[in-house]
Amino acid sequence: MNLYAIMRRDGFTDGAALEAASKRSKSVGDEMEGDLRWIRSYVLDEGEGALGTICIYQAISEEAIRKHAAQANLPVDEVILIADTAIGRPDPS
Repeated sequence: MNLYAIMRRDGFTDGAALEAASKRSKSVGDEMEGDLRWIRSYVLDEGEGALGTICIYQAISEEAIRKHAAQANLPVDEVILIADTAIGRPDPS
């Protein structure tokens, strides 16, 4: 499996919408076990209360990422294949 970053700009109107999307994402992802795995997401302040995300997934292909997003009713602005990982420090708590 490869690592992918998924950009979801202005995808969520507020925290409640983001939480609902996370639950849908997990549910669909559980059904796609073996093809896709959600690693983490970073929530972006898009201004005026809107939220976006940068999501990191392991997946067998970009098509699997897009299938997951369609089934979970999630926006996808861009899917980027991650070439490598460089860690300066662990993610803060």
